Amino acid sequence: MQDRNFDDLADKFSQNIYGTRKGQVRQAILWDELDALLPTLPEGALSVLDAGGGVGQISCGLAARGHQVLLCDLSAEMLKLAEAHAHTEGVSHNMQFKQISAQQVGEHLDRPVDLVLFHAVLEWVAEPEAVLRALWHTLKPGGVLSLMFYNAHALTFRTLQLGNFGYLRANMTKRKKRTLSPDFPRDPQDVNRWLSDAGFEIEQRAGIRVFCDYMKPPPPGVVKSVEEIIEMERRYCRQEPFLSLGRYIHVTARKPR
Repeated sequence: MQDRNFDDLADKFSQNIYGTRKGQVRQAILWDELDALLPTLPEGALSVLDAGGGVGQISCGLAARGHQVLLCDLSAEMLKLAEAHAHTEGVSHNMQFKQISAQQVGEHLDRPVDLVLFHAVLEWVAEPEAVLRALWHTLKPGGVLSLMFYNAHALTFRTLQLGNFGYLRANMTKRKKRTLSPDFPRDPQDVNRWLSDAGFEIEQRAGIRVFCDYMKPPPPGVVKSVEEIIEMERRYCRQEPFLSLGRYIHVTARKPR
């Protein structure tokens, strides 16, 4: 097993993840979570590490608010897209880009950071516990990890819903390797344990896309706007049992002071 490098799928990743309704819902809930945690950090410009930052959608938003962001990724192609996006958004002056893994990033930091973003990466790495421990060391005391990961329970539920029992009997082993379907979907209980073992304190959890991935096409003449879907996602994403059905789970985890 090895960590996934997206050089071969960078353009497809950008289009499929952010250029869709699912991407809009994902970003809306992520920003809700960030807007809740940012006031708990020191005032002024924060130091932010976006580990495995991809094309930098969230990073650019933070840079636009005046925060200083280091975006790292294994993929040179992803970094090119991220730099181009930062240039388009006019925030390049608040961003740096380095082609390094999340495990190595601590070796390249001058000092610990206030906030670490680790979004949709944990499901692609072969040794998740080691990565979380490495990220713990990059944070200042009182700093926060914003972690979003692909939920194994949601994948199981969706597979059952589709009647794809053969896939379940094969332990959901992927047949195709060049795909955006994550290599290692994560059990939330495992992730919570890994975070606690690394020294983090979990403060908040939210499901991302707790129902919209399961929606059937509406009847003729009934159109559900993205805004309506986001409204309902916001209503249910922090309450059980809906939280645990989220295609992704977001966890706010703090390094104790």
